[in-house]
Amino acid sequence: MKTRSTTIICVRHEGQVAMAGDGQVTLGRTIMKHSARKVRRMANGGVLGGFAGSAADGLTLFERMEARLEEFSGNLRRAAVELARDWRQDRMLRRLQAMLLVADKDTVLLLSGTGDIIEPDHGVAAVGSGAPFALAAARALTEHSKLEAGEIARHALEIASEICLYTNREITLETL
Repeated sequence: MKTRSTTIICVRHEGQVAMAGDGQVTLGRTIMKHSARKVRRMANGGVLGGFAGSAADGLTLFERMEARLEEFSGNLRRAAVELARDWRQDRMLRRLQAMLLVADKDTVLLLSGTGDIIEPDHGVAAVGSGAPFALAAARALTEHSKLEAGEIARHALEIASEICLYTNREITLETL
């Protein structure tokens, strides 16, 4: 899926987890909003989630993920597997045009509508149009700086915003 809508980055680094997202909402080539909130806390604050893609679809995925987290007492891996299964098998959910990043203190997962659940090797994952830029910046910063996870996520998004037309500097940042 080609996503031209936002950038979400998640960084797990030295015992900290941070997720950041830009606030830009576009419709085609027009910027419709600058300060959307695409990153939020779930499971009583113990899980972070962020989406890239259609806003309505992303919010639907948040609701489904929250329900699964509640069903499985906050177990992120189990909730992610069940959501991915639903997403792949349910006719309505299969049409959703979004990707989801979720993280708790121990795990970072990327979920897609094709049933993918990807845990990154280096504790850094990104989705959206600026994902390759933010991911590269965050990987470099985790290896070559002494910054905390939140600072890395923020700097990575700022770098992506200088390169990607669909990413801005109105950043929402959540940390665990």
